[in-house]
Amino acid sequence: MPRKLSGHDKDGDFIMTTGLTEIVFDELGPSKIIHIYSPKTGLKAIVVIDNTALGPAIGGVRVSPSVSAIEVARLARTMTMKNSIAGLPHGGGKAGIIADHRDPKKELYFREFAKQTKDLHEYTPGPDMGSDEEAMGWIYDEIKRAVGLPERMGGLPLDKLGATGFGLSECAEVSCPYAGIGLKGARVAIQGFGSVGRAAARFLSEKGAIIVAASDTKGTIHNPEGLDLKCLFETKDSTGSVTNCRKGIAKKMEEIFSLDCDILIPAATPDVIHKGNVNDIKAKLVLEGANIPATKEAENILYKKGIIVVPDFIANAGGVIMAAMEYAKKIEKEAFEAIAARIKTNTRLILEQSKTEGATPRKVAEEIAKERVLKALK
Repeated sequence: MPRKLSGHDKDGDFIMTTGLTEIVFDELGPSKIIHIYSPKTGLKAIVVIDNTALGPAIGGVRVSPSVSAIEVARLARTMTMKNSIAGLPHGGGKAGIIADHRDPKKELYFREFAKQTKDLHEYTPGPDMGSDEEAMGWIYDEIKRAVGLPERMGGLPLDKLGATGFGLSECAEVSCPYAGIGLKGARVAIQGFGSVGRAAARFLSEKGAIIVAASDTKGTIHNPEGLDLKCLFETKDSTGSVTNCRKGIAKKMEEIFSLDCDILIPAATPDVIHKGNVNDIKAKLVLEGANIPATKEAENILYKKGIIVVPDFIANAGGVIMAAMEYAKKIEKEAFEAIAARIKTNTRLILEQSKTEGATPRKVAEEIAKERVLKALK
């Protein structure tokens, strides 16, 4: 893949162009960008180590046919911010395997990926979109370095336990009053009904919220009176899509953003909220369950409209907090306690400061996280 440095941007930061992508180099990083290719297996992968000032990097391995260097770099920076503001002794890194997550060669790819990154000791892989605890087990088999492992291997399986979804429910509890709504009875729409979306639905429902809409790659299912979660889970498992749930009205995938709700949780892929659909959003509160699910422009528009957006590296930090607890050999109970305490504290901190300073929650959170990393660098 052709690469070149194309000078500086208006802020004086380096920009590296890789094909049609641009990666910004600033005072935090990224420190390493590694492209991996194995002629033997056909593996194509990217690893970005953004910053390790606070400790060895932890970050998931994303599996997608469209994952790119720029996406991995953006995600790695998110991990730097996430680990920093959560007070974890870890830096930010991320990896992407360019393949379909249903590819029959998936295990072969993961084992080859592990071998190719064996000596990259500053990076510990974890699960992400398209990967799970079984995939982390394959990596651990090869190099004895991964988090989010299966229980049989002594791990804390993030997806099975619903770490990220649990964290989102704790975040909602703190942020709802700032949006002028109560969590009990709040109507929730979840874009992306994978492991994060499902867990968020379960934990939010336990707190009294009503799930009125859910979507996946096949479309959206909507019931303004509330969806039956048991039906939703069973339908997703048996048919592969929430749209087949009989107790709701099937709609187009993108319609979830315009539905009437109190809380919107984008929990799938990057940049799904953008200038083209941001003005359709009726929610009073957006909790970013996915990493980088909204463009910065869209977040600024929502802020000006009075809609509170809790940024990804605050709202969805449950997964990496649990991964860090596993890394530190903590037990499940300690991990859940850490998720609740850290996410609630940070949500309250950034929303209070946002209200006081008149700045977006993301700007406030980034400044706090960045300050901690820069202090460590010095």
